[in-house]
Amino acid sequence: MEYISKSAEETLDIAAAFTARLVGGDVVLLHGDLGAGKTTFTKGIARALGVKDVVTSPTFTIVKEYEGDRLRLFHMDMYRLTGDITELGLEEYFERKDGVTVIEWCAVDGFFGRVYNVYLSYEGENRCIVIEE
Repeated sequence: MEYISKSAEETLDIAAAFTARLVGGDVVLLHGDLGAGKTTFTKGIARALGVKDVVTSPTFTIVKEYEGDRLRLFHMDMYRLTGDITELGLEEYFERKDGVTVIEWCAVDGFFGRVYNVYLSYEGENRCIVIEE
C-alpha cells in the first residue's frame, strides 16, 4: 500500500490505521533517510496501541519498551550498531507475543513473526509511505 503524507499528523494517522492489522509478535522494519519520518511513524503506532508515554528515538539506548492498552511496543534503533550484534539479546523481543517490535535502521534478520517493511521517503514537501508485508 502506498500513501502520501502532507504533514506529521497525517503520518501519525497512517501509522495508526496500519496498526489495526498488527498482532503480538509482529515486526515492523522502518526504512528511510534521516528525517524521513521513522520515529513519527512509530509514534502513530504507539498512539494506536494506547501508549501513554512520550515516544522518542532510542538511538542511544538501542531499545525502549512502552506499555500499551492492547500490546507492548518494543522500539529499536540500530543506526549506531556495527559488527556482531547477536550478543545484545535483541532476538528475545522478536519472539514475544505480548508486543510489537518496531525497528529503525534494522541490522539483523531471522525474525519469527510476520514482518512488515515500511519505506518512508521525501516527495518534495510531502512524505511517501509504502507498506509491504
